[in-house]
Amino acid sequence: MFDFIGWIGMIVLLLAYVLLSAGKLNSKSIIYHILNIIGSILITIFSYLLPNPAWPTMMLNIIFSLVGIFSVYKIIYKKRKFH
Repeated sequence: MFDFIGWIGMIVLLLAYVLLSAGKLNSKSIIYHILNIIGSILITIFSYLLPNPAWPTMMLNIIFSLVGIFSVYKIIYKKRKFH
């Protein structure tokens, strides 16, 4: 029923990774980090909604989301600092 949340999260994370690996995005790209944040949040939700929540997967993706949020903050802060 809610499998689509996990599938969309997985597709978004893979898209970010493929675009990074193909050189279409770089690790300082806001788009790259936003894709990672969205994918990680969706996988966290999916992991929580399972009949037996997948706690290790949830924790990994929560941390992954927090790293992405921090990275976006750093990118935005640096842009504002130099303008």
